Order: sequence, then structure tokens, then C-alpha cells
Amino acid sequence: MIRRKRLAELNQAAAAREVLEKRHGKVWDSAQVRVEFEIIGFMAPYVVVKVRATGEKGSLEFQHDPRFYFNYIADKP
Repeated sequence: MIRRKRLAELNQAAAAREVLEKRHGKVWDSAQVRVEFEIIGFMAPYVVVKVRATGEKGSLEFQHDPRFYFNYIADKP
């Protein structure tokens, strides 16, 4: 239920990249996210990722249209 609520929030307030950067910091488009991360799992509006450079695992949120990924949170060890 929490995931569905967050999905609705993100997609109702879908924003341009510049707005998302102000809200969440770094933002990736689909091509950029594949360069920096390996996507391990997907359950909208979240993806589980592994940072290619370090192997660190974490998660990102995303909005559907336009498709941007943001709000990276590293897993706690």
C-alpha cells in the first residue's frame, strides 16, 4: 500500500529534471542510470541498484513520464 501511494504521488506531481534536482539532488535519465548502476530489481516506483564503480547496493525512486531516476539511498551495511 505504501508503494502504491508513493507511485501515485510521484506520477501526479511529475516534474522536469530541473525541479527534481532541486528536490532530490542528482537525477538520472534512463541512459545515464544504466551507465552508473546495474538495475537488480524493479517495483514501481523503486528500483534496487548496484553502483557499477563500487559495488554498493541501494535504491532509487523514479517517475514514469518523463522517466527520471532520483533519490539514491545506499543500503545500510
